[in-house]
Amino acid sequence: MASEASLRVSVDIGGTFTDLVVEREDCLRLFKSPTVPDDPVLGILNVLGMAAAADGLALEAFLGRVESFAHATTRGLNAVLTGATARTALLTTAGHPDVLLLREGGRRDPFDFTTPFPEPYVPRSLTFEVDERVSATGAVLRPLDVAALEGTCDRLIEAEVEAVAVCLLWATVNPAHERAVGEVLRRRLPGVPHTLSHALNPSLREYRRASSTAIDASLKPLMSAYFDGLTARLRAAGLTGRILMVTSIGGVADVDDATAMPILTINSGPSMAPVAGRAYAFTDLGADEVIVADAGGTTYDVTLVRKGEIPSTRSAWVGAEGTGHMTGLPSIDVKSVGAGGGSIAWVDPGGLLHVGPHSAGSVPGPACYGRGGAAATVTDAALVLGYLDPASFSNGSMTLDPAAALAAVTRDVAGPLGLDAVGAAQAILELTTEQMVRAIEEITLQQGIDPGRAVLVGGGGAAGLNAVAVAGRLGSRSLVVPAVGAALAAAGALMSDLTAVYSATVPAVTSSFDTGKVNRALAGLLGRCREFAAKMPGSGTSITLYAEARYPQQIWELEVPLRVRAFEPGDVEEFENDFHAMHRQILGIADEDSPVEVVSWDARVRIALPGRGGTLTTRLADPRPPSVRRAFVTGHGMADVPVRPLATIAPGEQVPGPVLIESPFTTVVIADTTSTAELGPSGSLIINGGDAA
Repeated sequence: MASEASLRVSVDIGGTFTDLVVEREDCLRLFKSPTVPDDPVLGILNVLGMAAAADGLALEAFLGRVESFAHATTRGLNAVLTGATARTALLTTAGHPDVLLLREGGRRDPFDFTTPFPEPYVPRSLTFEVDERVSATGAVLRPLDVAALEGTCDRLIEAEVEAVAVCLLWATVNPAHERAVGEVLRRRLPGVPHTLSHALNPSLREYRRASSTAIDASLKPLMSAYFDGLTARLRAAGLTGRILMVTSIGGVADVDDATAMPILTINSGPSMAPVAGRAYAFTDLGADEVIVADAGGTTYDVTLVRKGEIPSTRSAWVGAEGTGHMTGLPSIDVKSVGAGGGSIAWVDPGGLLHVGPHSAGSVPGPACYGRGGAAATVTDAALVLGYLDPASFSNGSMTLDPAAALAAVTRDVAGPLGLDAVGAAQAILELTTEQMVRAIEEITLQQGIDPGRAVLVGGGGAAGLNAVAVAGRLGSRSLVVPAVGAALAAAGALMSDLTAVYSATVPAVTSSFDTGKVNRALAGLLGRCREFAAKMPGSGTSITLYAEARYPQQIWELEVPLRVRAFEPGDVEEFENDFHAMHRQILGIADEDSPVEVVSWDARVRIALPGRGGTLTTRLADPRPPSVRRAFVTGHGMADVPVRPLATIAPGEQVPGPVLIESPFTTVVIADTTSTAELGPSGSLIINGGDAA
């Protein structure tokens, strides 16, 4: 039986697998179990049971040793995408009911007239006008008509709304009317949750503020039930430690805070892989220019880390960019494409091959799973090419059916294209690689970054199938595949801090800078950060101040870190210079004779969790000896290829390609004859030379 050392665990629920990472004494262990779409908490308990059994413990005894449980979920995201949220009403200032209709965005192709104008997140039939008005300076132009609001509440009750979003004009400057509306809603609609825009997202942009408020309110009934059920079932199973939820900004929050603001978790899964990828790239290669790629069963998520900083954006979309719904809150900037292990391959009537965006998921899954799936997927193609061991898939928890994979690839791709099965499978993998490359080029070349100069980190259970090929197409100097890369997002949760972001809308221009007004806003933000830190036990606190700034008449802002906690004479000029330098770095030009306009001020507080270290070392045990398997080699076709379990590679050993390097949960395919692999300090696999040079 394992020692009684305390544990930290993290869980990431993906479309195909539920990943669990367990940390004990700075070492990681990885477990995977199929996701249960109808009952995701059951999937969590199943994978926890696997970890308990590995320690020779009952689940209750195992959970009794867990001091913190971190969880990333796509439940809120999926609810918004599928329209499974609560029946939500929007209250807005009289005369402005179209704030969600007159929106940001639009169709990507302006000449594609088949794309309809998107419907507002809350329909006009559930949008109600509040008789009040506040000016841009915060002055009350028209007092709140409480009697009329009481009548509106009668209509809300009659409409049987399940949640209410409140977004009044200039509530970010003077929130008195929004607070009064909140008091009336608490009295008249007890038990119906509501969200006030000034408390959630004090943004200057009306559409973003209204959109985030509506999304948050609509998620509260669903996510409160999910978080409450998760907490109750984990406690009943024996968990006594702290429960944390992963947030979209790349940190974690206590489950009670996530329940109060469920929109914080909407992009929680993709936000964690960059945290882990950055740490492994720096530990193994000292790199601070990093492309982090996370290939799951459904999507391929990529993030660019510049100078060690993970970028965030307030322009994150739920659904298609431009026609979906904008969250309007800070979120890790992640680019996603439908190219995962479960992505379905198909040929259109014109004879063109496609991969994705639809996925077979975990139920029914790829054809080779033998669970009723019939469509050919990327996983089926990899099995046909010999890249996967059918007898030990997912650490031996599943046995794959090569005949079913061969039949699916032959029927869906080889037949329509006039190819043999191997040629069709290779075409599927090559097209998947190209889709991954395009996603990476979109976030690098458009920002003036040569992807060949960055280190590529390949994570996710399906990453190893294409990672070397992607690195070769990009010309990346090195590829890092962490040993725990099959659960990179879950590992990132263990490396994350408790995080909160606060904002204040205090416009300022450097040519007529009101130092007193700005410093009062900064002091307020610092006070909120210290209040957060005071109630959150941790081992260290850091606070960073930012300005969202632009040149006058510009549409979009840049986030500029502040060097000071309060402005003194000379600091304004230094801030101007910092903005000019960032503008030149990101956009290639700067107007150094122009003043700088600040639209809002932000503060980000991070608290290191007790026991959290830096990068976590991993050596996954694997009893299998080296072997040989028939697999596809670029330029040679099917051949006998060495198979090396990752655990058999010694530090300092150079492993030449072609070779299949297997860990319990992923296979790294090196299908060329010029690349070599070795172990990094963290136990990661580092691939250099040849096509990856």
